[in-house]
Parts: sequence; structure tokens; C-alpha cells
Amino acid sequence: MKTKITWILRLIASIIMLQTLYYKFSAAPESVYIFTKMGVEPFGRIGAGIAELIASLLILYPKYTRFGAILGIFIMFGAIFSHIFVLGIEIMNDGGKLFGLAVAVLISCLLLIIPKNVNSWTFKEK
Repeated sequence: MKTKITWILRLIASIIMLQTLYYKFSAAPESVYIFTKMGVEPFGRIGAGIAELIASLLILYPKYTRFGAILGIFIMFGAIFSHIFVLGIEIMNDGGKLFGLAVAVLISCLLLIIPKNVNSWTFKEK
């Protein structure tokens, strides 16, 4: 059961990040708008795409899932803070979809870094 949940979380985070790569690498108007408004077009757009690609691949490879999830957390914190402080929740009349996807990836990645043995968090008395 735990393995199925872990794979579902991996797929949620990876699929969302991977599907946005097309827009970043093809210079779709939405991506260009976002990164222009932040003042980092085109390098920020391409750099974010590369970082998301690396995070997605690491998340899908079980041995490196936690590393990918940690990278995903940093990327999504950047995206969420950009939405809150620079871009706004809604971008080009998307109804907040991009913001919601960033939150979904963040939650998935946070859940992926929880140790398999939660009992390892407890302190044992000597």
C-alpha cells in the first residue's frame, strides 16, 4: 500500500513538471509572459525547465526520489512565491491553474521526503 501511494506521489509531481517543459522550451506565450514579468526571460525560463526536468527524473528513479523531491520543493517554493509576490495567483486568465499545480507538486514532494520509517523520528531514551 505504501509503495502504491509513493508511486502516485512520484507520478503526480513528475507528470506536472514534465508537462510544463513543452511550454518552457517552446517559448509559449504564457511562459514568456511569466518570465518576462519576473525579469529573467529567457535564461530563467530555460533554467527552470532544466531544473524541473532533473527533479522529475530523480523523483521517478527510486534510489534518488528524495533528492528529486527536495529539488522539486525548492523549485515550487520559487514558483509559489513568484505567484504571490510578483505575478499574482491568476496568470493570463488561467483561473489560478498554474498556481494550483505548483501547490500540488509542492505537497507531493513534501510527502515524498517523509522517511519510510516514521518511528525513526522518535527519540529513544538511553
